[in-house]
Amino acid sequence: MKFKYVRIQGQELAANTMYAKGIFSMCMQLIQNDVMEEEDADLCKEIDSWFAEELPWPEPCKRQEKVVCFFKTENSEEMMKMIRPMCWLLEKYNHPYYVVYTNTPGEIVYEDKYQVAVKVSGELLIEPVQESWSPKDEEETTGE
Repeated sequence: MKFKYVRIQGQELAANTMYAKGIFSMCMQLIQNDVMEEEDADLCKEIDSWFAEELPWPEPCKRQEKVVCFFKTENSEEMMKMIRPMCWLLEKYNHPYYVVYTNTPGEIVYEDKYQVAVKVSGELLIEPVQESWSPKDEEETTGE
């Protein structure tokens, strides 16, 4: 299966979107919290600058709307190559992250050659756990 979009995100939620923080936010947080060594922080800032120069800055992001961004996989090879060192740094500092691929990111409110910005509600939806679909233990079914 070929996916259209990819996003690198963490476990923590951004306060404004209630959506998992993206890789740039995670790395900048490590820098602001003085977790990263200076050389690593400089590398992150250099990568961030490259992205700021190479990619258009989505208007919804400039206005701090409740959006998250996904790279388009069809044009993401160079982006992923540039972002890989940030993933290595997250690993170095034991900061968990996920690479999420999808064809249905949500309502797209911005799009350019490399990325889309997707509207999020800003609300956290918590649903109850469904009943288990796993087979019952033999002991439970036989009463032994």
